[in-house]
Amino acid sequence: MSSGSAIRGSRVGSSPMRPDERSEPAPRREVTYWCAAGHEVEVRFAADAAPPETWDCIRCGQPAGLDRANPPGKSRTEPYKSHLAYVKERRSDADGEAILAEALAKIRRRRGGE
Repeated sequence: MSSGSAIRGSRVGSSPMRPDERSEPAPRREVTYWCAAGHEVEVRFAADAAPPETWDCIRCGQPAGLDRANPPGKSRTEPYKSHLAYVKERRSDADGEAILAEALAKIRRRRGGE
């Protein structure tokens, strides 16, 4: 049974208050992205990491690129698709008819051959 102490096993003052007292943060660099709306997004990456070509703008959600003069275009939003629409993309009408006939045959067999 626990004693109810939320900070059991820790002492006040046992760890440094600021991370820079005992450790050095990893080297970082700031990369700037621009979106088609003219928003500027600054993102920090590790110094040895390659930045991606595009980044989502934090203000409008559109893609932002590294070239201020030539930002990527607005992303096209796909309309909502129902489950049936996705199934129809994968199956032909003939496949659908065959699956339906098979399912109906199983139901008829279970009910006793109606």
